Amino acid sequence: MNLIFSNIKWIMLGSGIITCSMLLSALHPSLGLTLTFGDTLNGDLANTIVRNWAALIAIVGGMLIYGAYHEHTRNLVLVVASVSKSIFVILNLIYGTSFLMRSGIALVFDSILVIIFVSYLFLQKQNKN
Repeated sequence: MNLIFSNIKWIMLGSGIITCSMLLSALHPSLGLTLTFGDTLNGDLANTIVRNWAALIAIVGGMLIYGAYHEHTRNLVLVVASVSKSIFVILNLIYGTSFLMRSGIALVFDSILVIIFVSYLFLQKQNKN
């Protein structure tokens, strides 16, 4: 656990850069959906929703990068990222089981990050006491 605490800056930076890759889906929704889920949606509504979803995820990635360098924001950033990533994992496990072969890598990645981020938050709280 001390490994997480001493390397959280680099963990946040790396995961933030990877999370920002969702900008691809904001710029090209069909390609992003195909790469992530192996399927796509069509139409103006799909383009609007997917672009917005991808932009919000990229913003979380940007927050992780910012939090890596601004320690006073880390707790908030890690809570937001953990909640966002947990919702993505849970929704995929409930409603997206037919896409697990394609989205499984993202689900495992996000699950590991949630465990790391929550562990860091608990470690930090213990170190303050």
